[in-house]
Amino acid sequence: MSKFFIVNVGSESRKYALYQNGERVFSVHFEKENGKLIVELVGATEEKKEVSQKEFENSAEYVVNELLSCRLIGNKSEISAVGFRVVAPGSYFSLHKIIDGEYLKKLETAKEQAPLHINPMLAEIKALGQILPGVPIVGVSDSAFHDSMPDRARHYGIPKNTAEELDIFRFGYHGISFESVVGKIKNMNGGNLPEKIIICHLGGGSSVAAVKDGQSIDTSMGFTPLEGIVMANRVGDIDAGAVTYLSKKLGYDMDKMENYLNTQCGLLGLSEKSNDVRELLEMEKSGDKNAKLALEVMVYKIKKYIGAYFAALNGADALIFSGTIGERSAIMRSKICAELENLGIILDDAKNSQTISVDRFINKDKSPVKIAVITTDEMGQIASEAVTVLSK
Repeated sequence: MSKFFIVNVGSESRKYALYQNGERVFSVHFEKENGKLIVELVGATEEKKEVSQKEFENSAEYVVNELLSCRLIGNKSEISAVGFRVVAPGSYFSLHKIIDGEYLKKLETAKEQAPLHINPMLAEIKALGQILPGVPIVGVSDSAFHDSMPDRARHYGIPKNTAEELDIFRFGYHGISFESVVGKIKNMNGGNLPEKIIICHLGGGSSVAAVKDGQSIDTSMGFTPLEGIVMANRVGDIDAGAVTYLSKKLGYDMDKMENYLNTQCGLLGLSEKSNDVRELLEMEKSGDKNAKLALEVMVYKIKKYIGAYFAALNGADALIFSGTIGERSAIMRSKICAELENLGIILDDAKNSQTISVDRFINKDKSPVKIAVITTDEMGQIASEAVTVLSK
């Protein structure tokens, strides 16, 4: 009886799940809610409770102890393998593979490129090695889905030999989510995969992808998850000249600038109050101009990528919303779809307002482009990929 422990350490949350013979039997989600650290446990029963900072920092140990206490595992040795979502720049990390000594050395080296994302992953992998000694850990690449991008989408305008020598390309992220969504839209659409799909994965980190015949041809995130649309704390697209100017004026070295662009910008920086879309929507209702600006900038950037990918795909058959914001916020979906009728995107307001975290089409019948909310199943996709790697 195979039991796979699945781990997804995100920018704003941590998720865990236990899969037994391919079926999810338990899941845990740590996130901030109303300024508090909350854990939601879903097994035979569902429970949500507040946790301490220490429990959050030691979340893997917390979850394994929960599995023991509810007897989903009799002992730690019953866990066959760990599936671990890996977000890291570099061609080496564009494949799913078992995390071994070489893999860890490569991650240590990659810290220079994206320390804010890789340091938490390294800490979690090392913690798992102590909590579950001897259990294989499969690194499931968040970039693998985008490996199909053509060179014209992968390259920056830097010298080609420099790009190849330093391995600086647009790798893209959220690939695990996008692949999950592509599988789901096919089932929702009577077994027929729409040829041209635009997917908006919107959460703490957000990105948009253009998918043709089930393969990624472009995506908004690039070398690191910093590129693209405005996110919770991340700046998104910004002129490189503005970055160097900011560095000089603020007196920040490159490490400080990277931290600044990843943690103090985006919705938080624009609103000067919050990085949470739910809170910003409430503030906007109360007349907060900065909250309104933050939301407008994010929506505008998403619209621009939708328009760009219409051009890249030469049209679109489906527009899909996934991720925490995309799945839960009817208001944000409405804002994004507004005034896109000329692209064939016609939202049904009633269907949209009644749709929260369920898979459903929300377009009007006359809409040339199908609009759907699809709950991403990153955990199931990670489990599936881990099984495939271990079966080779």
